[in-house]
Amino acid sequence: MKETPLSNCERRFLLRAIEEKKRLDGRQTYDYRNIKISFGTDYGCCIVELGKTRVLGQVSCELVSPKLNRATEGILFFNLELSQMAAPAFEPGRQSDLLVKLNRLLERCLRNSKCIDTESLCVVAGEKVWQIRVDLHLLNHDGNIIDAASIAAIVALCHFRRPDVSVQGDEVTLYTLEERDPVPLSIHHMPICVSFAFFQQGTYLLVDPNELEERVMDGLLVIAMNKHREICTVQSSGGIMLLQDQVLRCSKIAGVKVAEITELIQKALENDKRARKEGGKFGFAESIANQRITAFKMEKAPVDTSDVEEKAEEIIAEADPPPETVSKPVLWTPGTAQIGEGIESSWGDLEEEEEEDEGGSDEVTILDSVKMETEDHNVGNHISDDAPIVLSDSEEDEIIILEPGENPKETRIQANSKQDKVSSKNVIRKKKKKPAD
Repeated sequence: MKETPLSNCERRFLLRAIEEKKRLDGRQTYDYRNIKISFGTDYGCCIVELGKTRVLGQVSCELVSPKLNRATEGILFFNLELSQMAAPAFEPGRQSDLLVKLNRLLERCLRNSKCIDTESLCVVAGEKVWQIRVDLHLLNHDGNIIDAASIAAIVALCHFRRPDVSVQGDEVTLYTLEERDPVPLSIHHMPICVSFAFFQQGTYLLVDPNELEERVMDGLLVIAMNKHREICTVQSSGGIMLLQDQVLRCSKIAGVKVAEITELIQKALENDKRARKEGGKFGFAESIANQRITAFKMEKAPVDTSDVEEKAEEIIAEADPPPETVSKPVLWTPGTAQIGEGIESSWGDLEEEEEEDEGGSDEVTILDSVKMETEDHNVGNHISDDAPIVLSDSEEDEIIILEPGENPKETRIQANSKQDKVSSKNVIRKKKKKPAD
């Protein structure tokens, strides 16, 4: 575990606050942080929040062969995991010294204290026993992991239900939850750990230290105790020398805190049992506060609608009257039309306009042809009156040859005049030849 070391200024600030009996979160010297317990939909699953420190507990079971030296006792197994999700200082895939110390302390607190009747976990002596496995996952680290883990472990064990079994001869029958109601574990007492942090070589004492206070403390004392004031285990770390009076003082404080926590656990278990029995809502989703962003519903705000009509009349009376002239929302543009309720159809007008446009184009074409005929007639008047007019069906009359610097109309007129002269001569010759015959 590689933590970022505190600077000298931060260390002096924290120690100065502890000397003045002040804590960063506003607690007193012997105050515990708020504890919240929530249960999942399955038996044996819970989340314990100690301030901002959160631990998830999950209990599972299976039928295994017992140990050779304890053929009539079940097996208890505890496993605590520290992931980088809880704190970036934790190294994944490696068991640190802190993790080994916490796992050993949990085993001494819960297994060596005989809080669970292991003989009740035996199904067939020497052949089949129940193995109870308690997995603890640290979700968020804000100090005092061992207290939160011990509470989560004992709560998950109290909430867990194992499947029922029956033995007939050598045959062992395992029943599902639908066939038979599950059986709770036999728990004698509930040991809970309480941590004490010492500063200035035992001069100052704090209960339930947070992460920053753990960084500057000189020593730590953990006392596991049940509500009957029976000490289950004691562990001191840090290498400081404690007096007998200090240990006795801590044990008295631990007895008070354990009694309060035990009562809180029992109330949480009773509430969950009542909710499951009555068919109410239970699970992690129901434990989320409505005031957070992840709220599923909002509180209904009361709305007074008694004087709505009066206010509406006042607003209408104070408002300006509407204008008399109403602007037309339709913009008439060529090539468009609109029909509908309250609007006159304009398709007929557009058809008439198109017909007028077509008629106008025909008239323009006729006028152009008339103009061309008059121009040809005027040009023909310039030709000598003595020249005969010959009508010909030849297509050469309609051919126009364009040459640079010449007027196409004059060129066509000249070609026509030459052809007329040649044709007139031929006619005269034919007339002269007839009398000879």
